[in-house]
Amino acid sequence: MSLFRKIFGSKSESSGEELKSENRGKYMPEIKLPIDERFTINFKANGGKFLYCENLNEVFENLDYIIAENSWEQEKVLILDQNLQAKFKNSGLLPTKKISDSTFLLTTCENLIANDGSLLISSKQIFEKKLPELPVNFIMFATTSQIVENIGEGLRGIKSKNKQKIPTNITTIKHFKSDDEKDFLSYGSSAKNLYLLLLEDL
Repeated sequence: MSLFRKIFGSKSESSGEELKSENRGKYMPEIKLPIDERFTINFKANGGKFLYCENLNEVFENLDYIIAENSWEQEKVLILDQNLQAKFKNSGLLPTKKISDSTFLLTTCENLIANDGSLLISSKQIFEKKLPELPVNFIMFATTSQIVENIGEGLRGIKSKNKQKIPTNITTIKHFKSDDEKDFLSYGSSAKNLYLLLLEDL
């Protein structure tokens, strides 16, 4: 028996390797990518600009790069969240509370949605403002722990975190391309030029 294994073993092993390297059959379940990879692939496909940061210093560095790239050094930034304003107070930003004075918005979000690359936001970030009222340029600050599978999971998370008072004005931002690149699927949505500063916290 061992003789047969010696003679035929190499052939069966190599054919096993070939099977593994061959394309999977059409009835085999799809190999699922990790949730963070799926989010970044879908987010980029939507036209978003993604900057991964290992620590807060990298967040501030990348913020400087974004501002320099767009020549926003003398432009005012809309920051509605007081905690965010405190976090970025030494970044040399020119904060304002008036939408009409601002060139870009610096904000956070509730969740990052992996299955379509969208961002889930609520009144905690944008108060009662509608997306079209806000600046076209967004800089979003989020963490890897905010990535969830789908909108349903994000909504359940909002409900469980805010048992006393559930935030209102819950919406998603999905299209991050200029208006001339819109297709019929994005009709009626408010496209934003969006940068994501994603901080690793897991």
